[in-house]
Amino acid sequence: MTEQAIRTTVVGSYPFPGWLEFVSKNLDQFGTPDIEEAIEDAVIAAIHDQTAAGLDVITDGEQTRLDFNLSFYGFINGIENNPSDTRKFGPAAHDQRGKNNIVGELGAPNGLGAVKEFERLKKLAPKGPVLKASIPGPYTLAGRLLPNQRYKDRYAITEALLPMVRQELEALVAAGCTEITVDEPSMSCYAYKADTQRFVDIFNRTVSTVQGKCHLSTHLCFGNFKGRPVGYRSIRPMLPDFLDFNVDEIHIEMANREFSELELLAPFAEKMKVAVGIIDVKNYYVESVEDVVERIQRCLEHVPAEKLSVAPDCGLSQTARWAARKKLANMVAGAKIVREGL
Repeated sequence: MTEQAIRTTVVGSYPFPGWLEFVSKNLDQFGTPDIEEAIEDAVIAAIHDQTAAGLDVITDGEQTRLDFNLSFYGFINGIENNPSDTRKFGPAAHDQRGKNNIVGELGAPNGLGAVKEFERLKKLAPKGPVLKASIPGPYTLAGRLLPNQRYKDRYAITEALLPMVRQELEALVAAGCTEITVDEPSMSCYAYKADTQRFVDIFNRTVSTVQGKCHLSTHLCFGNFKGRPVGYRSIRPMLPDFLDFNVDEIHIEMANREFSELELLAPFAEKMKVAVGIIDVKNYYVESVEDVVERIQRCLEHVPAEKLSVAPDCGLSQTARWAARKKLANMVAGAKIVREGL
């Protein structure tokens, strides 16, 4: 079977429709049936925009999530929100994202909610595009939980969360999900100052039971809260250790960094497929079709076409919907031109 050359895909999240933000901030005014209807309508809208653009791979846009990882804490026992531990005023930054105290044994007896999201996506999506689910990895998920006497540091919290994430991945595969992204941006953000071999061990143990049972990828970026990065933005500290991730595909942010270190994609391409972020989700410049063609051609100097996917740098949740639509449409159009010219 010939591999799809230059697949077009997305990381996971998509902008909320404006009315969904209103609903989410006024839940007390809506009944449960109203809320379920709003969720389904939002997923339909996300599916529509992605399929209208012509993407090969789509998601549910993470329309039921408050945030790509914060919403998962609602499924985990033993934690409570700590509203006082975040900065409230001043320029937007990652220290304004929510934090949680650990007040008991961590557990997720009813799963993390990703399976229900995928089942809804299966029900609503048309035939044709591949359906993908995304879930944060345990190290990233541990980042907003505050250590205590029982869980003394982030690594201890990670180890407690790891089996929950692994079980959710297993449940997704059992539900028929053939493509899964495990988001671990915290690993790429802190690779410059952490034990990268330990990161690889954590990741590979997380995915060990689903490896080979789905198209498994990981998303590595440098942060995107309200359009702002947070980590040291270099691929170099990830090498060579991150080459040992047990994945079919690795997704790396490039457009926002002006394609710096593009040549470092080559060693990844020797071991796995590479999804390159060629659309800048932090910038309201809408990349033209010509921009996309030129960027893909540059990527092909380091990644073979059959191993290359193209995508936005990160999820699109922090980008206005009007811009997301145009960016995705131009990305797909540019990819088609290059693919037909191969």
